[in-house]
Order: sequence, then C-alpha cells, then structure tokens
Amino acid sequence: MNESKTDDHDRGIELEYEIDEPPHKVWRAISIPEFREKWLPKEALADPEAASLTPGQEVRYRMRESEPPFLESVVIFRITPNDTGGTKLRIIHQLTDVRFDRMTRATANNNSLPLMLAA
Repeated sequence: MNESKTDDHDRGIELEYEIDEPPHKVWRAISIPEFREKWLPKEALADPEAASLTPGQEVRYRMRESEPPFLESVVIFRITPNDTGGTKLRIIHQLTDVRFDRMTRATANNNSLPLMLAA
C-alpha cells in the first residue's frame, strides 16, 4: 500500500492510497459494517449508517469528536480501480460543523476580546 497526501484544506484533509487488493474487496471493507468496525468503530461515528452511498464507488459517514467541542465532520471514501488490478482509495475528511467557522474566522489582530462559548 502506498500513501500520498493529496491536499490540505482549511476545513479538512485528503489522502490517497494505492492498495494491492481489487476494488470489490476494498469496497467490502469500507461499506459493510462488520468489516468496517475492525478499523472504524461505530463509536467514532455520529451515525453508524452511511450518510450516502454510491455502490462500488463512494461511501460517506458522519463523524463526531468524542471530546469537547464535539465538532462534526464527514469522511468520504472513494475507490477506483488502478492500472495494476489494485485500488486507488481516496479519503476526504471535512469539518462540517458550523462552529468551526466561528473558531477560525477571528484573526489574531482583530482588536476584539476572545469569547468562550458556554456548553
């Protein structure tokens, strides 16, 4: 398996992996809960069911941090066959929580007092 970082964003990260296994095996590992549980437990997910699914190509899961501020995000798994009979797996993890915008919008020199948000 080869790993390459494809893109960093303010709201997330994208990773790309070359896996020697064929796409149907990778698809099973990311889409069938019994297999997914071995590397992505349901406790890490806001909802154990997929948020959206394009069979054989893409699956999305909603995630929620287990510690404050409990931000929510979406992780997208996209698979495509590669030239060697293996699979290209692209993982896109994006923060979707609107509170993230408020945390990153303020600049260091905006001359305003920082405010703590009550739970």
